[in-house]
Amino acid sequence: MEIKNITDESFGKYGRILTKDYDLKDLLTVMETTPIPEGVIYEPSVKALESIPIMKTLTDSVYGGLPIQIGYCNGHNHLLNAAEYHRSSEINVAVTDLILLIGMQQDITPEYTYSTDKIEAFLVPAGTMIEVYATTLHYAPCGVDGKGFRCTVVLPKDTNLDLEVKPMGAKEDSLLFARNKWLIAHSDAKIEGAFVGLIGENISVL
Repeated sequence: MEIKNITDESFGKYGRILTKDYDLKDLLTVMETTPIPEGVIYEPSVKALESIPIMKTLTDSVYGGLPIQIGYCNGHNHLLNAAEYHRSSEINVAVTDLILLIGMQQDITPEYTYSTDKIEAFLVPAGTMIEVYATTLHYAPCGVDGKGFRCTVVLPKDTNLDLEVKPMGAKEDSLLFARNKWLIAHSDAKIEGAFVGLIGENISVL
């Protein structure tokens, strides 16, 4: 599939570039010490990342004073597998070059299915910080040319932690997979407990 750069005008409906507004030096230094496994690892809250000055900067500026968490998603991946959304924007810092496979929440059907042919791919160059809007469908990043990736993930505190209550009143509740995380999986991914609703090819960047 075509892979566009996030500088392309079409990225504007999914997010925006923030790199020039923030000093990422300390964050990138800490991220260079994090592992890149053969699979994908996600750590929602990492003390070493939350102990540097950018923690307060992002809390006060990007999230307007709301409590946040800083973690990472690292590893090797080339498939879409699922699409998730939050009730809040997510901040990503690409420590390596990486590819995001993203779509729009507005294209989810009333039955909560989503056609994967609507997914678009964007290259996020190393050292770039972006905001991914709350209405943007996303999941684990993909590496470039099969290489591993490192990606910082900033979200409101407790996002992606285990649910304390699993509501079953609204139809959308079947998608609620973790705190502040609504997930639609592809059948190929075999994600235990996930709502399967991605229709079409499980998109690959290879």
